[in-house]
Amino acid sequence: MKLKNQYSPQKNRKRVGIILLFTTLLVFVVFAVRLSVIIGSGKVAGVSLKEKTNDLYNGMDTVRASRGSILDRTGNILAEDSVSFSLYAVLDEEYVQVDGTKLYVQEKHRQSIADILHRHVGIEKDLIIKQLTPQKNEAGEAITTVEFGKKGKGLSFEVKRKVEDELKKGKISGIYFRESKKRLYLNGEFASYFLGYTNIVDEEEIGVMGIEAAYDEILKGTEGSITYEKDKNQKSVPGTEQVIEPAQNGAQIVTTLDSVLQINLEELLRETAEKYKPQLITASLMEAETGKLLALSQRPTFEPETLKGLDEEDAVWLNLLTEDVYEPGSTMKPFTVAAAMSEGVFEENEQFLSGSLEFYDSVINDWNNGEGKGAMTFRQAIAWSSNVGMVNLHERMPEKWQEYIKAFGFLEPTGIGISNELPGTIQNETTVDRAMTSYGQAISVTHLQMQQAYTAVANEGNMMKPYLIDKIIYPDGSEKITEPEKVGTPISKEVAGRVLEYMGDVVNDPEYGTGKQYAIDGINVAAKTGTAEFFEDGAYNKQKYLHSVVQIVPREDPKYIFYMTIKAPNLDGTTANDIISSVSNHMLTRAMTIREKTE
Repeated sequence: MKLKNQYSPQKNRKRVGIILLFTTLLVFVVFAVRLSVIIGSGKVAGVSLKEKTNDLYNGMDTVRASRGSILDRTGNILAEDSVSFSLYAVLDEEYVQVDGTKLYVQEKHRQSIADILHRHVGIEKDLIIKQLTPQKNEAGEAITTVEFGKKGKGLSFEVKRKVEDELKKGKISGIYFRESKKRLYLNGEFASYFLGYTNIVDEEEIGVMGIEAAYDEILKGTEGSITYEKDKNQKSVPGTEQVIEPAQNGAQIVTTLDSVLQINLEELLRETAEKYKPQLITASLMEAETGKLLALSQRPTFEPETLKGLDEEDAVWLNLLTEDVYEPGSTMKPFTVAAAMSEGVFEENEQFLSGSLEFYDSVINDWNNGEGKGAMTFRQAIAWSSNVGMVNLHERMPEKWQEYIKAFGFLEPTGIGISNELPGTIQNETTVDRAMTSYGQAISVTHLQMQQAYTAVANEGNMMKPYLIDKIIYPDGSEKITEPEKVGTPISKEVAGRVLEYMGDVVNDPEYGTGKQYAIDGINVAAKTGTAEFFEDGAYNKQKYLHSVVQIVPREDPKYIFYMTIKAPNLDGTTANDIISSVSNHMLTRAMTIREKTE
């Protein structure tokens, strides 16, 4: 019995054949329509085929601008961009030329490569062999390109040439070099916190610290771009490069630093730090008439190129001349005397009793445990550095003294142009605190604030802003020159002259002078020493001190101001004045000698 609608095998085959034919025709029609659309529009799913083809056979690279150099005052290069090279090896066995030449590292060459790289680059042979042995990543994929760690980076052109020569002689392939920038700092430890350094972030050179950071936009220039053709391995075809947008190199920055004086200062501070193991040292040499900084440094310090010194336990990441505040001590006293003179409450021959003074709920002591030196004049109070004498003067002008603190530039950054410069602080809520500021306690300052304030004493009452940038030279040859800037006249020419004379007593007065070590043969010196307590672990350290000195030379016509602080040195039978003067006297003598030769 035959079932209803049941077809014979022959009819079933015919029916299936018809369905397949119509399905094939439908797919063909859809494909033809789709192909017509693609040909007509040149796009697939909104993506341009032309652009994809161009991407496949054409490439575009960024052309990095050359970072501008940093120079000293005479044009000597302090920091500049240089080319360096990094090693890498290709292990991908599909990396071959059209003619079949192998461009990857072959197993038979591994030992030879290890010998060559060890000899010229210093990489351990075991590491080289390990890197050249095929391995897989965490995803189980073959690693096709390898590098050789820190030693394989930052290589010079000379090292690259030697390696390539030996590889060529041995007909060894697979070892290549990537070109990259390297910032060179030609003098090692050299005003490091003011020069700063650079880091490479996402293939871009970024300024860190100092001038490199503050003037990063000016130094780095503007990137350009080039196009080139690519081969089947997506490598650039030599000779096909075309410049689309030329790179604009960065500007050059000419500093006020004198390399001879700066190198001298670094050597002297290095010796001092090694011998006396202080916590900190700061020092700077300034041109009195202009505020131009000729040499300046600190300890601890570091080498900008290698960053050696910043990876140690006692590393200091602060520019101590601008980002650290401290109580200056007795180097503040000439400003108190200058203010008293200006207010008409100072008589140099008037006497007072030194030693100690009951002052409200406190006792003010002189530096020799309150013993004093009997009755002395206010002029002698400067030479002998009497705290009691300064408090007596302060009490004659308590409100005015607070105004002079600001007039001398304290409690405001100098505006030198380096990041994070601090303004300083003052404790002036009580009468005792306000009085203590007259001899340099209860007020905190920066090193450069002190330098700035002393320009008023050295420069006939005119206070000059410290500056470190002499000029900026742009790629088109135009220049932006920094002119000396007067930022105030807190005292008169007459007062400044008298203060200089009294500071001469610090060096020359045989009975009251406390800074005889600062005398320099053939040069009249004005000076003021300072010894201040510093806050540590929640209290004032009563065993160690921050010692300082300011020297102005020559006293009759000031050209230079040298200021130095040293914190908690191991005195070991010597004095802080002996330590500091071995640096300061040398620097000032050298500066005056150079000046005489150039005049």
